[in-house]
Formats: sequence, C-alpha cells, structure tokens
Amino acid sequence: MATASSAGLTKGHTKVIFASSLGTVFEWYDFYLYGSLAAIIAKQFFTALNPTSGFIFALLAFAAGFAVRPFGALLFGRLGDMIGRKYTFLVTIVIMGLSTFLVGVLPSYATLGVAAPIILITLRLLQGLALGGEYGGAATYVAEHAPHGKRGLYTSFIQTTATLGLFLSLLIILGCRYYFGKDAFESWAWRIPFLLSFVLLMVSVWIRLQLAESPLFQQMKNEGKTSKAPLTESFLTKNSRIVVLALFGATAGQAVVWYAGQFYALFFITQTLKVDATHANLLIAGALVLGTPFFIVFGWLSDKIGRKPIIMLGCLLAAVTYFPIFKGLTHYGNPAIEAAAQTSPVVVVANPDACSFQFNPVGTSKFTTSCDIAKSALARSGTPYSNEVAPAGSVAMVKIGATTVNSYEAASLEGEAATAEAARFKTEMQAAMNQAGYPEKADPERLNTPMLLVLLTILVIYVTMVYGPIAAWLVELFPTRIRYTSMSLPYHIGNGWFGGFLPTISFALVAATGNIYQGLWYPVIIAVMTLVIGTLFLPETKDVDISK
Repeated sequence: MATASSAGLTKGHTKVIFASSLGTVFEWYDFYLYGSLAAIIAKQFFTALNPTSGFIFALLAFAAGFAVRPFGALLFGRLGDMIGRKYTFLVTIVIMGLSTFLVGVLPSYATLGVAAPIILITLRLLQGLALGGEYGGAATYVAEHAPHGKRGLYTSFIQTTATLGLFLSLLIILGCRYYFGKDAFESWAWRIPFLLSFVLLMVSVWIRLQLAESPLFQQMKNEGKTSKAPLTESFLTKNSRIVVLALFGATAGQAVVWYAGQFYALFFITQTLKVDATHANLLIAGALVLGTPFFIVFGWLSDKIGRKPIIMLGCLLAAVTYFPIFKGLTHYGNPAIEAAAQTSPVVVVANPDACSFQFNPVGTSKFTTSCDIAKSALARSGTPYSNEVAPAGSVAMVKIGATTVNSYEAASLEGEAATAEAARFKTEMQAAMNQAGYPEKADPERLNTPMLLVLLTILVIYVTMVYGPIAAWLVELFPTRIRYTSMSLPYHIGNGWFGGFLPTISFALVAATGNIYQGLWYPVIIAVMTLVIGTLFLPETKDVDISK
C-alpha cells in the first residue's frame, strides 16, 4: 500500500487539500467575525462602560477566545492522536458553527442586562476551544497525505485559510453594510454574518464526512502503535523541550507578525487614524487579495530551501520595518494628524501620581482626577500626546500647540456643577483641537489609497513569510503517534496568547503613553525573541521522514 511519503500527486490528494482547507476557511470565518465587528460588539454588549473601557473590554472578549485555544489543543489533540483525525474534525466544526450562530441571536445588553456579555464571552470561549482543535488536525491531516518533498506546498493551502476566512468575513460585512446602510447595520444587520454561519456549518459537515482517515494514522492504528497517553508523551518526556522551543522559537513570533499585519493594522487605521470603516475594510481586503498567493509561494519555496530561513527572515523584516510602515500609514491615511502633531503637539501636564492606567474592563472604576479626565478624552479621540510632570496637588492641563486647556477634579463636583464643568472642558478641548488642525475623522479627499494598499500588502507578505511554511515545520518536528497533540499546543499558545492578546496589549500601551506607535513594541520584541531562539536552537526539518 502506498504511503503519503511515496505517493505522487493524485486526485485524492487534491480532494484532501480542498476539503481540509475549505472547512478550515469556514472555521476562521466564524472566529474572525467577532474581531472585525469589535467596535459594534462593544456598543451592543458593553454599553455600561465608558467608550475607552468598552472597546478594550470588547477586545478582551475577542482575546478570550484565543486564551482558551491551548486548552482546546490539549483536549482535541489528545482525541486526534487516540481515535483519529477525521472524527475530531467533525466535533470542532459543529461546536464552532453553533457558537457563532448563537452570537447572532443573542440579545444585547439593553435587553438582557449583564447576562448578555457573560453569555457572549461563554460563546467566545467555546469558539476558542473548537479552533484549538481544528488547526492541528487540518495541518496534520494534510501533511500525512502529502508526498515527500511537497509538504510545504500542500500545507501552505491550509495556511491560506485564516486569511481567506478573514477575507470572507470582511466581504460579507461590507455587503451587509452597503445593502442595509450604516445605521441599520450597526443596529441589527451586524447579526446577519453570524447567522450565515449555520449555512456554512452544514456545508462544512458534509465536506468532512466525505474524508477518509489519515493513511499514516490508520497504518499506525492497524499496527497497534497509537499513543495511549499522548499528553504524557508530549509534555512529560524529552519531547517537551521541542514543544517549548517550537513555542518561543517559531509560533510566538509568527503569531505577532500575523496579528500585527492584519488585525492590528485594521484597528490602527480605523480607531487611531479614523479612516471610514468601509474604506478601511476594502483596503484590508485588497491587501489580502494581493498578498494571499504568497502563502503558496513561500510554502513551495520552503520545500526547496527550508522552513526556518523564510520564517526567520519574516520576523526580522517585521521587527526592522514596523515603525516606518505604520508611520507611513499615518502619513498616507490621515496626514492631518501627522501635521497637527508636528505643528501643535499635545502635552498633558500632570502629577504622575494622580494618573491612572486607563484600563477598566469591569467598569467599576471612575476616572475622576484631572489627569485621568484629560488622558481619557485624548485616548477616546485617538490624539497622540506626550507627558510632562507637574507638581503634586496641581490640576492637570492639556497643552495643544499654543493653547492651554485646564482639566478639572470631578470628585469634588456634583450635580449641575459637575455637568457644567464637563461641558466646559469638552467645549474648550474641541475648540483647541479644531484650531490646531486635529481632525475628528480622516478626510477622504486626502487619503492616498494606492500607498495605503502598498503598505498593507507589505504587512500581509510578512504574514505569508512566517505563516506559509510553519505548518510543515511544526508537523515535521514531532512523531506521528503524538503529532496532533505536540504541535497543537505551541501553535495555539503562540497564536492564542502571544498573538491573540496583541490588540488588547497594544491598545492599552497606546492609551497609557499617548504615543500612537507605542503598541508596536510588543510585536517587535516578540519577533526578535523568536528570531534569536529559532535561529540558534530549532533544526531545519524539510527532509525528515514523518512516517515514524
């Protein structure tokens, strides 16, 4: 009987790649709907919080799905190594599809109260568990069907699925926005993309039922060589060293480059640069169309020159160029912010001891000091600012070019006095910002769409460099009997934790410092860590025999 290592490209291989990839596209579509609609989700389910905290909490709910992915990797990885790849596929797709569908019918905070965000986060956790078992199974399944010397190419099709899923979600969101209009979409039509997941679920289940078991796993099962304790063999033996190195030397850096290049880029141009959401989504969609073929290119190339050099180069390029690329996004996306920051810089003059970290996910704290009020107003408007130390006991001031606006201490005010002072501060701030040239939103007439598309496409190409070859690399690092479990955990800790928390961490860093580029330090530092550890300690694997 021909094994995956000796067989050539057949019709069966094409079916395996198509079926695994298409099902996984649907999984990623489900998962990314939430990320793409984070701003609307915040308004629907976190209305009890102020806008800054509400958006951060919405991002945290998005990240919650990523947080539990490693646990899904353990649960479903164990099942996949013990009972098979195929049946694990069916379980993960059903959980994912139903959880997404239920988000579409979940009443908002206004109707259900505090139960609404609690149920929402529960559904996000179920999505994360399902996705934790999905990727490792898909990558393992395809690789175990692939002929020797083509695993990078074959598994690179799986790598396109995350981007294609994001693209599909953006396409449907844009279609709904256009058809129903902005107001209707933000009120109720945002639910339609979630409801469509039920149709995708039915299609995906039908596709998965057509697949046979992986030939390598089936052969191992017939010989009675399957693992009876995949968790123990994966993490309590010498294999654990490779698991740890795969996390810090491969998937952590891959993850932050992935999320910075797609999700954080979208957050940056919509939340910080205030580019119209529809235009921003079209730009991201265009970059994905142009960049996605490079997943296949770099997967194919990794079969020729190796997985390691391509992934390490992607991390290096990202670390070196992120700051100039994101500054370029500002220059071409909202030059008024750039010009105003240069001619009329904003400075918050306050006693640091009176300034809180603008992060309040449960909505229990009130920012009442003059420093907190000033910084909260600037964070909500996406205005870059620097900090200047003032003596203890002084009231914070906001310098906007040559104009100074005094903040106020809200704790000492009540009733009409508090309302009047808040109105005074808001009016003076807006007048000073307008005079200094700070825009309330990006001017469509000043957008340089071609250059924005070029920069976003470069970010996507970095993604394809680190992500295209990594499935083959992870599969080849571990033996067949514990492959599903061993590769899934570092992948999902890397992507679920290091990558999934990137938007939240970066947003909080920006809000704390006032520097709109401060959040980039997180992906840059993680990418450099992976570059060093991966280069020094992880082996090249393109020529290994994975049938053992």
